[in-house]
Amino acid sequence: MAITFKRTKILATLGPSTSTPEMVEELLDAGVNGVRLNFSHGDHAERTDQIQWIREASKKVGKPVAILQDLQGPKIRLGMLNDKVEVKTGDEIILDYAAEHDGLTFPVQYNLAEKVKVGEPIYIFDGKVRTTVVEITSDTAIKLRVENNGVLMSKKGINLPDTDFAGDILTPKDMADIEYGLTQDIDYVALSFVQSPEDIHNLRQILVAGGSKAQIVAKIETKAAIKDDVLEEIVKATDGIMVARGDLAVEAGAEIVPIVQRRLIALCRKHGKLSIVATQMMASMVESPEPTRAEVGDVANAVIQGADAVMLSDETANGEYPLETVAAMKKVILYTQDNAPVSTIEDTVTEDHQLDAISVAAVSLAEQLNVDVIIAETLSGRTAATIAANRPNLPIISVTSSEKTAQQLGLSYANRSYVRPDSPDAGIDLFKELKETGFFGEGRNTVIIVSGQEPGVEGTTDTIKVRVLE
Repeated sequence: MAITFKRTKILATLGPSTSTPEMVEELLDAGVNGVRLNFSHGDHAERTDQIQWIREASKKVGKPVAILQDLQGPKIRLGMLNDKVEVKTGDEIILDYAAEHDGLTFPVQYNLAEKVKVGEPIYIFDGKVRTTVVEITSDTAIKLRVENNGVLMSKKGINLPDTDFAGDILTPKDMADIEYGLTQDIDYVALSFVQSPEDIHNLRQILVAGGSKAQIVAKIETKAAIKDDVLEEIVKATDGIMVARGDLAVEAGAEIVPIVQRRLIALCRKHGKLSIVATQMMASMVESPEPTRAEVGDVANAVIQGADAVMLSDETANGEYPLETVAAMKKVILYTQDNAPVSTIEDTVTEDHQLDAISVAAVSLAEQLNVDVIIAETLSGRTAATIAANRPNLPIISVTSSEKTAQQLGLSYANRSYVRPDSPDAGIDLFKELKETGFFGEGRNTVIIVSGQEPGVEGTTDTIKVRVLE
């Protein structure tokens, strides 16, 4: 009997629409595998409650769930304005970190005078108002020339596609949020506005020094990050990436986003890293119980390209139909995986060439023998993730003694994780347990087990076994 569950995972954002223990449980029941906590909003007390709800709901529904802490990063915004302000092509306006709104002087929540150069573009209000820097007028103020007619309002975001933040992307708020996260059961930390591998190294040093086992997801949303000589180095440095298509479209142009998405998913598969596609995947379902055909196509395309996970933002945070959105996304994933093979890529090239070879061989053998599942014995999750990078068209069952690893694998392609003690027979014992509980249904079942000679020791995977139970 073929075992069916969705191979591309769903990451959903908590917000006002879903911030109750009951809704969290319903989201997980509906098909959510990971929960994003957006640290641009809310306070730490609210997050502590949500983390507890997620862990309790995870136990109730019987599956490990990943928690992703999404840092705000240098999301630069206008300050408070007295009213909406119309601006016209050719106007000159001042952005001042130390001023209040006064005529054509606008407060800004970051000292841009320390970062920008004359001639650089600055996009305000999601790119609706485009400007160019014409002068650095003081230690805290810059003068801009407006390039198109538009309207400015309080708190609207600012994008600086050509400005180099020189590694200074962790704000004081981010540092406070990281310190909080070190005390909590966080599985992934998403780093916003990554520009270089050094940004990831800096965060990793902080996490390691704080004793955290959280993995890093680099959000790709800047022009600097998608340069040919930078993008693959970022993928190699991180544990996963998020294609943050909203800001990326503003900074680099909407037309480049589909190509960058495809390239990033392929790079993540090549290097055995997690890939998440985000932003507006089912945006119409914020207000509608049904997705558009374009949104269905968007989700299906991410599945065909081999993304590990697809993400919901406003749809589950603020939408009127959060559960319906998850159900619709799950339906698209299941139909697509059953009717369209994942796009092929070149072989994986992780840091462990032996594991690469074993993973390729395991997937090839599994397909030749038409087995029911691949079972991976794994401590860190690397064995399961590397097998997943080859995108087998069948489930991967991961057995690990680490609850953290099981939770992190909640977002890994095709993985379903079980926490069991380290043992030389952990894989076959789990196979027998699942067989007895009816997981495989009636009849003869064949599995491939990928394991190592030293259970509970990282980096010792060296064995492929075929096992059959009647």
